[in-house]
Amino acid sequence: QVRLVESGGGSAQAGGSLRLSCAVSGRTFTTYATGWFRQVPGKAREFVASIVTRTGTGTYYADSVKGRFTISRDNGENTVYLQMNDLKPEDTAVYSCAATSSRSGWPIDSLRRYDYWGQGTQVTVSS
Repeated sequence: QVRLVESGGGSAQAGGSLRLSCAVSGRTFTTYATGWFRQVPGKAREFVASIVTRTGTGTYYADSVKGRFTISRDNGENTVYLQMNDLKPEDTAVYSCAATSSRSGWPIDSLRRYDYWGQGTQVTVSS
Protein backbone atom coordinates (compact mmCIF):
# COMPACT_ATOMS: atom_id res chain seq x y z
CA GLN A 1 0.00 0.00 0.00
CA VAL A 2 1.01 3.58 -0.64
CA ARG A 3 -0.24 6.47 1.47
CA LEU A 4 -0.38 10.05 0.23
CA VAL A 5 -0.88 13.11 2.41
CA GLU A 6 -1.22 16.59 0.94
CA SER A 7 -0.42 19.86 2.66
CA GLY A 8 0.12 23.49 1.75
CA GLY A 9 -3.31 24.46 0.53
CA GLY A 10 -4.91 27.72 1.51
CA SER A 11 -5.93 31.08 0.12
CA ALA A 12 -4.10 33.43 -2.19
CA GLN A 13 -4.78 36.54 -4.22
CA ALA A 14 -4.77 36.35 -7.99
CA GLY A 15 -1.19 36.59 -9.18
CA GLY A 16 0.09 35.07 -5.96
CA SER A 17 1.77 31.76 -5.23
CA LEU A 18 1.26 28.64 -3.17
CA ARG A 19 3.26 25.43 -2.86
CA LEU A 20 1.57 22.10 -2.28
CA SER A 21 3.37 19.10 -0.84
CA CYS A 22 2.52 15.43 -1.17
CA ALA A 23 4.20 13.14 1.33
CA VAL A 24 4.36 9.56 0.08
CA SER A 25 4.79 6.67 2.52
CA GLY A 26 4.45 2.90 2.52
CA ARG A 27 5.63 0.90 -0.48
CA THR A 28 7.11 3.95 -2.17
CA PHE A 29 9.50 1.85 -4.24
CA THR A 30 6.50 0.57 -6.21
CA THR A 31 5.42 3.97 -7.48
CA TYR A 32 6.27 4.92 -11.06
CA ALA A 33 4.82 8.40 -11.16
CA THR A 34 3.05 10.85 -8.87
CA GLY A 35 0.60 13.43 -10.09
CA TRP A 36 -1.74 16.21 -9.05
CA PHE A 37 -5.38 16.48 -9.97
CA ARG A 38 -7.97 19.07 -9.03
CA GLN A 39 -11.71 19.19 -8.74
CA VAL A 40 -14.38 21.81 -8.25
CA PRO A 41 -17.91 20.95 -7.12
CA GLY A 42 -20.08 19.73 -9.97
CA LYS A 43 -17.17 19.12 -12.31
CA ALA A 44 -15.01 16.15 -13.14
CA ARG A 45 -11.60 15.78 -11.58
CA GLU A 46 -8.97 17.12 -13.96
CA PHE A 47 -5.29 16.48 -14.46
CA VAL A 48 -2.85 19.17 -13.40
CA ALA A 49 0.67 17.72 -13.53
CA SER A 50 2.65 14.53 -13.07
CA ILE A 51 6.25 13.51 -12.55
CA VAL A 52 8.06 10.22 -12.97
CA THR A 53 9.43 9.29 -9.58
CA ARG A 54 10.91 5.82 -9.91
CA THR A 55 13.51 6.03 -12.65
CA GLY A 56 14.38 8.42 -15.36
CA THR A 57 12.83 11.81 -15.75
CA GLY A 58 9.63 13.21 -17.11
CA THR A 59 7.16 15.89 -16.21
CA TYR A 60 3.76 16.46 -17.70
CA TYR A 61 1.42 19.44 -17.42
CA ALA A 62 -2.09 20.38 -18.36
CA ASP A 63 -2.14 23.20 -20.89
CA SER A 64 -4.01 25.40 -18.42
CA VAL A 65 -1.09 25.42 -15.98
CA LYS A 66 1.96 25.25 -18.26
CA GLY A 67 4.37 28.04 -17.52
CA ARG A 68 2.74 28.78 -14.15
CA PHE A 69 2.97 25.52 -12.19
CA THR A 70 6.05 23.40 -11.58
CA ILE A 71 6.05 19.84 -10.28
CA SER A 72 9.16 18.50 -8.61
CA ARG A 73 10.24 15.66 -6.37
CA ASP A 74 12.55 15.01 -3.46
CA ASN A 75 13.17 11.28 -3.54
CA GLY A 76 15.13 11.40 -0.31
CA GLU A 77 12.11 12.83 1.47
CA ASN A 78 9.56 10.88 -0.59
CA THR A 79 7.79 14.14 -1.29
CA VAL A 80 6.37 15.64 -4.46
CA TYR A 81 5.77 19.38 -4.71
CA LEU A 82 3.54 21.53 -6.84
CA GLN A 83 4.73 25.14 -7.01
CA MET A 84 1.87 27.29 -8.23
CA ASN A 85 2.68 30.79 -9.43
CA ASP A 86 0.57 33.48 -11.06
CA LEU A 87 -2.53 31.94 -9.57
CA LYS A 88 -5.89 32.68 -11.14
CA PRO A 89 -9.39 32.45 -9.65
CA GLU A 90 -10.07 29.52 -11.96
CA ASP A 91 -7.34 27.58 -10.16
CA THR A 92 -9.64 27.38 -7.14
CA ALA A 93 -10.27 23.69 -6.44
CA VAL A 94 -9.51 20.78 -4.16
CA TYR A 95 -6.09 19.50 -5.18
CA SER A 96 -5.29 15.82 -4.71
CA CYS A 97 -2.11 13.94 -5.31
CA ALA A 98 -2.11 10.46 -6.76
CA ALA A 99 0.43 7.72 -7.42
CA THR A 100 0.63 5.02 -10.05
CA SER A 101 2.69 1.86 -10.14
CA SER A 102 2.05 1.39 -13.86
CA ARG A 103 4.69 2.19 -16.46
CA SER A 104 2.12 2.02 -19.23
CA GLY A 105 -1.60 1.61 -19.86
CA TRP A 106 -3.87 4.61 -19.42
CA PRO A 107 -2.29 7.96 -20.38
CA ILE A 108 -0.32 9.72 -17.67
CA ASP A 109 -2.99 12.45 -17.52
CA SER A 110 -5.84 9.99 -16.98
CA LEU A 111 -7.08 9.51 -13.45
CA ARG A 112 -7.59 5.83 -14.35
CA ARG A 113 -3.82 5.43 -14.45
CA TYR A 114 -3.50 6.13 -10.73
CA ASP A 115 -3.86 3.54 -7.99
CA TYR A 116 -3.53 5.60 -4.82
CA TRP A 117 -5.04 8.93 -3.85
CA GLY A 118 -4.68 11.45 -1.08
CA GLN A 119 -7.56 13.18 0.68
CA GLY A 120 -7.02 16.53 -1.01
CA THR A 121 -6.30 20.07 0.06
CA GLN A 122 -8.34 23.18 -0.73
CA VAL A 123 -6.84 26.00 -2.78
CA THR A 124 -8.83 29.22 -3.05
CA VAL A 125 -7.75 32.10 -5.26
CA SER A 126 -9.54 35.40 -4.98
CA SER A 127 -9.56 38.16 -7.56
